[in-house]
Formats: sequence, structure tokens, C-alpha cells
Amino acid sequence: MADLETEVLVVGGGLGGVAAALAALRAGRRVVLTEEYPWLGGQLTSQAVPPDEHTWVERFGVTASYRALRERIRDYYRSHYPLTERSRAARELNPGAGFVSRLCHEPRVAVAVVESLLAPYRGGGRLVVLQPARPVSVETDGDRVTAVRLSTGDTVRAPYILDATETGELLPLSGTEYVTGFESQDETGEPSAPSEAQPLNMQAVSVCFAIDHIDGDHTIDRPSSYGYWRDYAPSFWGGNLLGWTAPHPRTLEPVEREFTPNPDDDPLSVVADQRADGGDRNLWTFRRIAARRHFVPGAYDSDITLVNWPMIDYLDGNVIDVPDAASHVEKARELSRSVLYWMQTEAPRPDGGTGFPGLRLRGDVTGSDDGLAQAPYIRESRRIRAEYTVVEQDLAVSVRGDKGAVRYDDSVGIGMYRIDLHPSTGGDNYIDVASSPFEIPLGALIPRRVENLLPAGKNIGTTHITNGCYRLHPVEWNVGEAAGALAAFCLDRATTPRAVRNDPDLLADFQRRLAADGVELRWPDVTGY
Repeated sequence: MADLETEVLVVGGGLGGVAAALAALRAGRRVVLTEEYPWLGGQLTSQAVPPDEHTWVERFGVTASYRALRERIRDYYRSHYPLTERSRAARELNPGAGFVSRLCHEPRVAVAVVESLLAPYRGGGRLVVLQPARPVSVETDGDRVTAVRLSTGDTVRAPYILDATETGELLPLSGTEYVTGFESQDETGEPSAPSEAQPLNMQAVSVCFAIDHIDGDHTIDRPSSYGYWRDYAPSFWGGNLLGWTAPHPRTLEPVEREFTPNPDDDPLSVVADQRADGGDRNLWTFRRIAARRHFVPGAYDSDITLVNWPMIDYLDGNVIDVPDAASHVEKARELSRSVLYWMQTEAPRPDGGTGFPGLRLRGDVTGSDDGLAQAPYIRESRRIRAEYTVVEQDLAVSVRGDKGAVRYDDSVGIGMYRIDLHPSTGGDNYIDVASSPFEIPLGALIPRRVENLLPAGKNIGTTHITNGCYRLHPVEWNVGEAAGALAAFCLDRATTPRAVRNDPDLLADFQRRLAADGVELRWPDVTGY
């Protein structure tokens, strides 16, 4: 146990937390970074979720540091993996040839790259990483958070504290005002919001896992709750949850997916563009993270695919602001085990038979003892009551039309994704709303009252609705990068985040610093979005 002092404390080592730490470190500041799970990287690593990205990611629309992260992942494969010469030469190498992303890859590669990005600062002594550690209490002084006590027994004090946890853990601990679940339409004016607020109605969490398909019988033990999940049938699903049929996110009509392990396809022919094709018709290739044909013969006996499919969405309860959150996480893990067992024993096959006993759980790929991802994939966090809250009518095509998303004078980044909300714990089906390329307003990163606690992930000032497009990998990274840079800027100028937003000269200086670091503040003025 120790009492540590630093300049910037980043609590949570997911994508936003890593980006925040790197931004503050590049600006010359000392940083303590904490993380609950064995791997840094959050969605990309401990949650095992390949990146969800927009169509133009290879050309523009992400920060320079996020682009560097992506290219270093590709370079890691070129340097360390037995790629074929043809695949090694591919400029936009997609190691998994998955349809969900132009860069589907194994989680361990992202872990190695994230660690390499942080290594010089650890070696130089300006970065301390505390793992595994989670926040358990905070100290405050008026409208400031002064220290965070961790599960390790350590207490860390800093003038700026960034909450990059997956669920906004520091918000209730510090008394920072926040919101969860659906806001009411009266509050936000959003077309897709309900008439009354539903704070415990949140998107499903999922526990992902990796599988391959080889000879032999690799069937796991029957999960104790398998009977419950096999018979589970949400009213809007169009059948049992454990099945190849699930609602289409946009039409909500039941659609039957295909499942064909190890298709003999050419991985270099795959073009991941969800605008043209959602790519989820064949679940095997949808989130494939290792395409065996990319590698020399014999290196991989099978593709590896990542199961983050509709049937693992856990709808039976919340993991935020409920007393039994831990039990719901474990039930979500049981659901994922049940999905695998169903696939191995009862799932319909194209040849008319049932079960794929050759499916093998790859816990070595996810770095866990039980074979599943280390951490649940949490799509929705507590969200600060912010100086500015992004609402649906800021970016929905149905509202904005050809005007594009609202432009913010205080932009600190950009992003793009459809408003993509998974089924919820309140019994809602998918909500899928077309959106325009959007900006990230600085006002969404500033709490209404607290002065030195900044959100650095999914806990910014969005609504339940707009969280659906601000929660994805490159936007979370951009939010974290902006938060880390803001903390460093405020230390440099002896000012506050609120002052930066509301003083035109300070704001302009801060935006110039972001732009110099490769943060894009506006979308290119082109057509065709």
C-alpha cells in the first residue's frame, strides 16, 4: 500500500484510458494509469471485440495516434507472424478478413502494441501502471476530486483525475451528477426517446469468446443453466435466443443467419464496408479474427472467429447501479457458455445434422482461464451531466437531412457510426438510426459542477440514444485523447477545463494543440457520406 502523487490520474485502462495517458505523457506530464483486468486495451483486448469503425477509416476520420495504433497492429503481424508473401504485401492487411472491420485481429496483438506504445514512458519513470486495480472510494474537497483509493490499498492524488472506466465508476463515488439508461423525450426532445425516463433500461452486455473448428470432439461440460437459456425466447426475437434466427437491426424482422466454419475463401478479397453490406449473414466470417489462408500452410489448422453475435446479448438484468451486478455478469458468462454448448451439440448444420463438436473454445486467444473474454463487453456507461449533451437531433439523418451533423465551435474530434443500440434490459428491440458524420464537443467532456474530474470514455455527455454511435473504438480513443490533452493543457496554463471551453482564446489555443497532435476537428468537405 502506498500514497502516490502524480499530475494526471487515469482510472481505467481501456482504449480511452490508454489514449488519455498517452496524450498527457506526450505533453510532458506524469501519469498513473490503473486497470482492473490483466490486459490494457479494453474493447480491443480484455473484452475481445474487433474494432467497429466507419467506411473511411483508412483515409480520414480518426486521430493520428489511433491510425498509428492500427498500423502498428498490422506491422506486428508482418514482423512476427508467418504470413504468405501475398498477404504480407497487402497495404490494408485485415488479419482476420472479418466483415465487421477492415482490421480484425487477435486480442493479444493489440495488447503487445498497446504495451509498446506505453513502454518508453514506463521506462522513463513518468508512467506508473497499477494492475489489477479498481477504484473503491474517493476523496473530495468541494467541487474537486482530490484522491482515489484503489482495491490494492494504494491511494493516488492528482490535480486532474480522468474516469476511463467502462461504467463510469468514479461518478457515484465522487457524487458527480450523472444519468443512466433512457432519458425522457420531454428532457431531450429526441424522436427515439420514450415518454418517461427509464434509468435502469440499458443496452445488453455481452461476454465474447473465440473459437476455431478442428477435428475431434471439443464439447464443453453442459452449463448448469443451459436448460433455461435453450428455452429462452424474447417476445421480439422471432424464436429462441439460442438459434440462427435473430432480428435484423434495421428492419427488426427475424432473419436467419448462416454458420459455415472455415470457408475456403480468399481473405484478400474481403472488403469490410458495413455501409454496403452488414456482413453478419455468415456469422463465422462476420467477426473472424484470424483467417488461416493469410498464413503459410500448416501455421493455422483453422480460422479463429470471435463470437459477439445476437444470441450472447444478456437481457436479464443490469450491471450498473443494481445490488446484484456481479451476479448478472456471471449469468452473462453462463449465457455465453450455453451458446457454445448449443452450437457444439444442437445447432442445425447445413447438411441437415445437428451440432458442431469440432468447435474449440480458445481461451488462450482471450487470455482467460475459463475460455471466455476476461471482461464483459459493456456498451453503455453512466454518463455525466455535462455542460453540453449530444442529442439525437444533432446528428440523425432523419432530422438533419442533407445539412449534416451539427458543427460545434468547441469540437475536439470527430467520429462516424450509425446510432446502433442493441436490445435492452427493459425489453426493447434494436434501435438503429442513420447518422451523419459528427463532431465531439468539448462541452460533452465537462461536468456541470465538478472541476477536475473528466470523462475519458463512454461516460461523456451523450444520451442513451447518441451513446449508440459515440461508444465505438475510434471515438472512445478520441475522447480519451482529448481528455488527456485537456488535463495537460490546463496544468500548463494554470486554468480549468470549463475556462478553456468558455474562453475563445484558450479554446483556440487548445484546438491548435489538438490539431498539431493529429486530432481531426472537422470532417473533410466532401460529398458521399
